[in-house]
Amino acid sequence: MAAPGGADVEQDGGARATYSGARSGARWQRTEGREAGRWAGKDGGGREAGLRRDGGADGAGWGRDGANRAASGGNGEVGEQLRSMEGGERLLPKGFPRLKNDTFLRAARGEETEHTPVWCMRQAGRYLPEFRETRASQDFFATCRSPKLCCELTLQPLRRFPLDAAIIFSDILVVPQALGMEVVMVPGKGPTFTEPLKEVEDLLKLRQKVDVTSELGYVFQAITLTRHSLEGKVPLIGFSGAPWTLMSYMIEGGGSTTMAKAKSWLYRHPEASHRLLRLLADVIIDYLVGQVAAGAQALQLFESHAGHLGPELFQDFALPYIQDIAQAVKSKLKEEALPLVPMIIFAKDAHYALRDLAHAGYEVVGLDWTIRPQEARAQIGKDVTLQGNLDPCALYAPKEKIGELVKKMLESFGTQRYIANLGHGLYPDMNPEHVGAFVEAVHAHSRHINKHS
Repeated sequence: MAAPGGADVEQDGGARATYSGARSGARWQRTEGREAGRWAGKDGGGREAGLRRDGGADGAGWGRDGANRAASGGNGEVGEQLRSMEGGERLLPKGFPRLKNDTFLRAARGEETEHTPVWCMRQAGRYLPEFRETRASQDFFATCRSPKLCCELTLQPLRRFPLDAAIIFSDILVVPQALGMEVVMVPGKGPTFTEPLKEVEDLLKLRQKVDVTSELGYVFQAITLTRHSLEGKVPLIGFSGAPWTLMSYMIEGGGSTTMAKAKSWLYRHPEASHRLLRLLADVIIDYLVGQVAAGAQALQLFESHAGHLGPELFQDFALPYIQDIAQAVKSKLKEEALPLVPMIIFAKDAHYALRDLAHAGYEVVGLDWTIRPQEARAQIGKDVTLQGNLDPCALYAPKEKIGELVKKMLESFGTQRYIANLGHGLYPDMNPEHVGAFVEAVHAHSRHINKHS
């Protein structure tokens, strides 16, 4: 499954969990959503526009004590607001702490940085013992629907590593849930749709109009709480799965090595496929805009199953929606006076589409580990930031070897207009110390290269 901010599918166990996009639980009212837009536009956009250009701290000061204070509410006004949530009050997306380390945002926008920023897909994940401990008493989707738990899980990797960005703990399958589909987390198997889409008529079972503040408000609340709890240490990334990737899960009923059922729809039912993709795109657009209103400072779109499509199918059934999402999100952000945050597209195994993705409206193109950096830069050009692309399995190597691989990667990409990451998410059996070695090597080698260039 896709590997957004750590909320990866639990393939190896866990309690059976169900969620069908029910309207119960924490939610924002429409009036609060509109107010959130105004607040984020004034406080978020205005404050970020005036950030210091020195890059701030690289995260080294994000120690365990400071992070624990953030998770528990900390001191002062923000701490009082956070603690008030325990009494049922909602923390609102205004008055966010001033951002201290904007290196990731500046790299995304193509501005010069003193070091190469780094974060990891699935950085909040099962490789961390504290993650496993926190998750032990909660089923997966119950965790996703708990703003406090999502905040805690998002903060955990930043207590260990000087990362340059956080990504909210959630899952791409919350969008199909918002459309009314039920997903169960089956031990040893992962996410399973109890009633996947089999025939065109099944599209009628989906909600045709989705109020994202009602169905997905718990994600917005998690973003707002986390943005405050970060205390301005690093930016917070929001995300969504892309239409084709979500469609493939909804038809396959779970993971698949071939995506044959989903691809058969593209050949047998092209018009119905476009209807479904359009429905998903419309929800995703509102969902991403809502994340920015809640406090997200960047957005990533995961087209995790791009590799199952060839150039023609990608051109017809994936790329138009990827382009439309970028255009529509930015248009709505302007309309609602929200910050124009940088957007990242990560289309795994889409080597054949890099030139198209470079012109799809995203500031950053993410790369998997199967393409050479020089080839990617040649296809994408110099006006788009690249992100990636160390093979995740490289973190099984000794720390010294990890450092050598990072140095080679930085020399290949260059240290500017570049965000270091893995070519996919972290795996559950990885050693946290090796993740730390990766992060530290990116900072050390990029600073050395910049100093001597």
